[in-house]
Amino acid sequence: MRALLASLVVLGLAGAGHAQDEPGSAVRAVPEASGTHLRLNTDRGAIHLWFPEGYEPMKAGLVVYLHGYYTNVDRAWQEYGLASQFQSSGRNALFIAPEAPDSWNQEVQWPTLTPLINVVEQWAHLPMPRGPVVVMGHSGAFRTIVPWLREPRVQDVILLDALYHNERDFYWWLLHAPGHMTHHLTLVAAETLAKAQHFVQKLGRVPQRASIPVDYADFTPTEAKGRLLLLRSQYEHMELVTSGKVIPILLHLPAIPGLPGAARTSAAAASGTR
Repeated sequence: MRALLASLVVLGLAGAGHAQDEPGSAVRAVPEASGTHLRLNTDRGAIHLWFPEGYEPMKAGLVVYLHGYYTNVDRAWQEYGLASQFQSSGRNALFIAPEAPDSWNQEVQWPTLTPLINVVEQWAHLPMPRGPVVVMGHSGAFRTIVPWLREPRVQDVILLDALYHNERDFYWWLLHAPGHMTHHLTLVAAETLAKAQHFVQKLGRVPQRASIPVDYADFTPTEAKGRLLLLRSQYEHMELVTSGKVIPILLHLPAIPGLPGAARTSAAAASGTR
């Protein structure tokens, strides 16, 4: 793994001077948040990659994070402290954050998931996890997620206040898509609470919580293992992604293995508070 890190840093620094002219080239590969961060420049926008120290690709999960409107992936990466939030989760995963629409007027940059994964594998020269994919999206990210529901590798979807439209697509994915019995959908609702409550009412008895727990161990087995979970958020719409108290906790819900020696994640620890 040390040899891999060294080669990635050399790759990033060597390409830094002309990467903007070569879509798909590595802009940089640098240490960040006790892991390694790469940024790829593509003709569909930037892609940020991060993996933790101790990353074991043969056992790892693959997490794709999608930002919402009124920002881009570069600003979201920096302003939300995404690398630190991923690190706080203690998950053995490769984290990918691609560009996503910043408004209704912008088209979806990655209408299918497989080309995104192929670009990462080709240009970042990273050992890729082969297991199921976890997709986490905030707000307007649902527009990118909906067409990805047809991708067989997508097993877990976490909507961070993102159920604005396309309820029928999410019903289909949860109830009728090939392999649907292995699918898991987590709805985190603040502005979208009414829509989320209406969504789960049609499915009978669904685990619900009145707030997001401060420690992932506070989830009951039914909540943690159920195929559908509704969490009413005590945090405002943007706090869901900026506070550091939500993303690390929720990344424990999918079946992503923890890193060796990873400490239990709580909201206080994840946000750096006591």
